[in-house]
Amino acid sequence: MRRPYILVAPNGARRGRQDHPTLPVDTDAIVATAQACLAAGAQGLHLHVRDAEGRHTLDAGRYREVLGELRHAVPRMEVQITTEAAGIYDVQAQLDCLEAVRPGWASISVREIARSPELADRVYGVCFAQCTRVQHILYDADDATLLARWRAEGIVRPEQDERLFVLGRYGSGQVSRPGDLEQFMPASKPWMVCAFGPQEHACLLAAAARGGDLRVGFENGLTDADGIPWADNAASVAALVNALERTRK
Repeated sequence: MRRPYILVAPNGARRGRQDHPTLPVDTDAIVATAQACLAAGAQGLHLHVRDAEGRHTLDAGRYREVLGELRHAVPRMEVQITTEAAGIYDVQAQLDCLEAVRPGWASISVREIARSPELADRVYGVCFAQCTRVQHILYDADDATLLARWRAEGIVRPEQDERLFVLGRYGSGQVSRPGDLEQFMPASKPWMVCAFGPQEHACLLAAAARGGDLRVGFENGLTDADGIPWADNAASVAALVNALERTRK
C-alpha cells in the first residue's frame, strides 16, 4: 500500500478549548501544533483562523499573518486555507477572501458555492488565474454529481481535480463509518477523506487501503476508538502513522 498524504486539520470553525484544552486557536498555538504534527508525520495543514474573540473568520489580514508565521516556522509543510462559510459568510465573501489572500491551496465546498451559482465561474476562475490549488469538499454523492456537471460545463477547470470526501457529516450523531466511503467509489483523480467520531482512524485506514489520502485532526475527531481523548493533534497524527505502518508490513 502506498504511503498516503496526511493533512492535519487541527481546529476547524466551531470547536474551541472548551472542547479540548490543547485545541489551537491563536497564532502561537497553531504554529506549535504545525511543528509537532510535521514531526509526527503530517505533510500538510488545513488552516482555520479566528478573530480576537476566537470566532471563525475569513479575514484576509488574519490569514496573511498566520500564513507568514507558518512559512517561517514550518517551510516544508504545505498549508491549505479553508473558505468554509460556517453559517457566517456568503459566496461573495468567500470569493473576496480568495482574491485578497491568494493562497497556494484552498478548500472549497461545492455545496456552499452553489448558494450563488452565478458566482461559481468567478470563484474557480480566480483560483485558476492566481494558481491557487483547489480541493473540492464533497459531503455526499449529490455534491459529487454537481462537481462533475460544473467540470463538464467548464466552470471547474480541468486542473482543479482534487477532492475531499467528508464521511458522515450529515449522518446520525455526525459519526462516520468506513462504509460511508462507498457512496463515493469508484474514485479517480486525487482524493482525500476525513471522518468524524471514534471511528475516524478506521475510516482513514479504509480509505488508505483504496488509494486515498487522509485528513486527520481535532476538526473531525478528538478521541481514539475507545473514546479516550488524544493528548493533542500530534498524538492523533502519530497514532495514524503507526497504524499505517502496521498495515504496510
